[in-house]
Amino acid sequence: MIQRSTSPHDPQQPNRKKGQKVAAAILYTVLVLLAVWIVREFIPAVAWACVIAIALWPLLQRVEGYAWLKGRTTIVATGFTLAIMLLVVLPVGLGIAQAANEAHDLAIWFHTVQENGIPMPDFLMHLPIGSEQIADWWHANLDQPLRESPAMKGLHGQAVVTLGQRFGFRALRVVVMFGFMLVTLFVILQAGPRLPNTLRRGARRAFGSDGAQLIQRMAVAVRGTVTGLVVVGLGEGLLLGIAYGITGLPHAALLALVTAVAAMLPFCAPIVFGGAALWLLAQGSLPGAIGVAGFGVVVVFVAEHFVRPVLIGNSTRLPFLLVLFGILGGASTFGLLGLFIGPALMTVLMVLWSDWVRQ
Repeated sequence: MIQRSTSPHDPQQPNRKKGQKVAAAILYTVLVLLAVWIVREFIPAVAWACVIAIALWPLLQRVEGYAWLKGRTTIVATGFTLAIMLLVVLPVGLGIAQAANEAHDLAIWFHTVQENGIPMPDFLMHLPIGSEQIADWWHANLDQPLRESPAMKGLHGQAVVTLGQRFGFRALRVVVMFGFMLVTLFVILQAGPRLPNTLRRGARRAFGSDGAQLIQRMAVAVRGTVTGLVVVGLGEGLLLGIAYGITGLPHAALLALVTAVAAMLPFCAPIVFGGAALWLLAQGSLPGAIGVAGFGVVVVFVAEHFVRPVLIGNSTRLPFLLVLFGILGGASTFGLLGLFIGPALMTVLMVLWSDWVRQ
């Protein structure tokens, strides 16, 4: 049998190479999509780890610059990972411990309202509008033994068990995802200076110098968003915590911590200080309620409309409107991760628009 040899001048060779490149591209795409599909459950954990790593990277570089820590990337990564873990675990642990301390009093209160109902606060009777409707509903549902109340009839034993099972499953899932996030964060931080250089080379090869610069600006946008959300949230929690202490709210420090966490999410702090003001009003402290509500409105207004947009916008050079749309739209589309993804995408939009105008 005579084998046909391929001539270097074979006219079919360019078409064959082109077909091979197309087939290779399809194969690579299928393999990447398959890999992404396999790890789809862990994508949020990886995304959170990337966001935290981007925010911590300047601090990581500064720490690694010390002479006695040079080359000890494992020790540095371990320290940063443990710090992130404690920042999350300690507040949650304090909240659980506080709830455990209050469990006995809460059980007594719950038994009391089951037997006697919840008395209607006096201030509800003095509302300018709607007081009669509120009083009628309260007397029909809450101002009687709750075991016979129409509002509580739907809370039968099986419903409570089902709700508890769902909550337990979600809590277990959050704990597992948090563990995977910490492991991913440790691996990213352990890579040290090699990782940014590798990512820049890969981005430059895949998307060119403009694409690599765009990705770098997206990372800056994520870092600026983290700074704006966290710093402003802590500031709001501190200021409102002082107001809680002055007005005599119980557990003012824990409530300030809850406020700080809520303030990291846009427009969520009013839920906390609004509830605190209602509690003060129910206790008969009208000046304290007005003070907490008024001071909270001023703090949140200044923080949300001036401080936070300036911190995020200055780092990304985004106008206020795009910062606001990026945060709110990202949160509504992607959840908590969208708080950081949204401004990064708005940065891309701004860069593309600037490039289009200059052409």
